[in-house]
Amino acid sequence: MAGTVLVTGGSGYIAGETIRQLLAAGWTVHTTVRNLAREAELRPLLGGTPETLKFFAADLMADAGWAEAAAGCTHLCHMASPLPASAPKNHDELIVPARDGALRALRAAKGAGIRRVVLTSSMAAVAYGHGRGQHRFTEADWTNVDSPDAYAYVKSKTIAERAARDWVAAEGGEMEFVSVNPVLVLGPLHSADFSTSLEAIKKLLEGSIPGLPNFGFGVVDVRDVADMHVRCLTAPDMAGERFLCSGRFLWMKDIAAILKAGLGDQARKVPTRRLPDWLVRIAALFDPLIRQVLGELGNERDADTSHARQKLGWTTRPEEQTILDTARDMIRLGIVKV
Repeated sequence: MAGTVLVTGGSGYIAGETIRQLLAAGWTVHTTVRNLAREAELRPLLGGTPETLKFFAADLMADAGWAEAAAGCTHLCHMASPLPASAPKNHDELIVPARDGALRALRAAKGAGIRRVVLTSSMAAVAYGHGRGQHRFTEADWTNVDSPDAYAYVKSKTIAERAARDWVAAEGGEMEFVSVNPVLVLGPLHSADFSTSLEAIKKLLEGSIPGLPNFGFGVVDVRDVADMHVRCLTAPDMAGERFLCSGRFLWMKDIAAILKAGLGDQARKVPTRRLPDWLVRIAALFDPLIRQVLGELGNERDADTSHARQKLGWTTRPEEQTILDTARDMIRLGIVKV
């Protein structure tokens, strides 16, 4: 089944891949960008025709444009949300646009008569504030935003998803709402305008970190994340659903080893020695980005994706392929000089 879907944040990494898959499956896509001047740059990367892919100007922090973007749509995929490359000075810089933007998209969807809504949330809304050590999370888990580990981005994704669910329960009527909660999203790139989520691979390839901190994350391919969104748009009985979207959990040392094994001399700058935790803590005194993720040291946040695999028939490709595809495209596009 294909219809007309509004995909917000069309310049984003996950949104771009989702739009490509939707167009290939026969959907008509409306997408929002903050500035319509970006259409000329984005259209060759996304595909489609002026009839099958239409651009609309809309901002998470303003009402203008949302009703026009949603008009004529049968489905909504709300993906637009701030993902900064640096730590914000104030948490509200992320929380307010994430929450208010989601509510603007939902109100526009209701006005257009849209019945199926898929929200791109995050593992950040699931896995924080549960104490240190090893955890395996399910869809029933929620981040504790009052925890010291809950930095600005984590709070923004948690608060936005909760606000969206509360709004749908109170105002959505027969609207079916489902969230997709991905971990660290990697995979192919189509331009040098790359997502913040790929920064870890870039830093490893260019050797800009002196060693491997005791950090890790679940890894998932952008193609598989997009596939989950498409499945959620069409699968039956989605009201209130939530799906963790993850492959294996990998430590930085595991990712470095995959790069070394798969790229040979192109990975010669990738560090091999471990950074002791005490050194990372000292670095955090001078770097706000390290400081906000200091609570990650030694934590293993794994995701149980059995619900998505059983209900959606969703699968993932090998993490090694995802990591190497990311690295090769970074080299090909000149993002990293090796």
